[in-house]
Amino acid sequence: MAVLSYLTQVQFDHGALKQLAKGMQRLNMQRPLVVSGPNLSKGPIMQALRDQLPAAVPFVLFSDVPANPTETAVLQALELYRSAECDSLICIGGGSPMDLGKAVALLARQPGPLAQYAAAEGGKNKIREVAPLIAIPTTAGTGSEASVASVIICEDGRKLTFVSDLLLPRLAICDPQLTLGLPPGLTAATGMDAVTHCIEAVLSPVINPPAEAVGLDGLARAIGEGHLLRAVDDGKDADARWHMMMASTEGAMAFIKGLGAVHAMSHAVGRLHELNLHHGTLNAVLLPAILRFNQDHVGDKYQRLSRAMGLAASVDLADFIQDLNQRLGLPANLRQMGVSDIHLEGLAEHAMADLNSMTNPRKPSHDDYQRLFAEAMN
Repeated sequence: MAVLSYLTQVQFDHGALKQLAKGMQRLNMQRPLVVSGPNLSKGPIMQALRDQLPAAVPFVLFSDVPANPTETAVLQALELYRSAECDSLICIGGGSPMDLGKAVALLARQPGPLAQYAAAEGGKNKIREVAPLIAIPTTAGTGSEASVASVIICEDGRKLTFVSDLLLPRLAICDPQLTLGLPPGLTAATGMDAVTHCIEAVLSPVINPPAEAVGLDGLARAIGEGHLLRAVDDGKDADARWHMMMASTEGAMAFIKGLGAVHAMSHAVGRLHELNLHHGTLNAVLLPAILRFNQDHVGDKYQRLSRAMGLAASVDLADFIQDLNQRLGLPANLRQMGVSDIHLEGLAEHAMADLNSMTNPRKPSHDDYQRLFAEAMN
């Protein structure tokens, strides 16, 4: 049975940040906790946010968000939320502040520990109430502003996914102006995150034709129309930034179908604190190996992906992504990202247990994951 759900409101366009006060009023947000990353907390984007807050609203900021959000940081933010008597959250930045903010919104209304609410622990139905949350992305890749999921490294070392319609932000404000001037490397890495979301969502065996169509449209914008390369080449290309933010949001709308082994492997590596690797970059590096692994198990979907990306039917998708990564200046393999052979121990087990492994079109075994990690190393 197909279940089709699109439940939130997205304010999308250049200048959309000006809709913040109206959104807060609609949601009756009086004392929000603002969650951002440390690099954003003192810059012009944060000042732009402050300028849009109603005069009577206090500015309470939590900015100690790790690149890969941890349960420890969630609890620190929750302590500030409670001590400042906050009633809601505004998350601004990339996927990390949004994922962390969603976990805070959950624990603000329901008791811990956090891990009991993870999808892999059967916790989806335990999530019954969360605090109101507005999400404002400043990168074009994660799509967390339009996603029902949050990913957190828990205290036991597992990188767990939390899934509930209630974790979908009540309002997403997507203002492409906030991404103007984003550095080329981060533009490339976040852009490939969006591309991976679209591809894995289309390949998921879950039946949801509208979501699949949205994913294909995101790929057409990012790759077929060349907006990812344009945004990387010229950080001030406003039109390319608009289309990349739309592709990012569409990626999240599409992955209501689920993702796949790329994300299972990315989460397994991303949980390693000593490496602290960027999620989008990991997805880009891992994607070719999974495209080869899935190739004979997806019917005509590779042809449809190729059409969306403006490629000839004869083009090998895995080779194309490898070449694209090189053109974007991204690493060629995990080893170039700092992963060594000693880090491989246990990765297959974590990938096997990851929620996203369930919706890969070809079910990987433990041995498959070991081979795929080895392939991605070189």
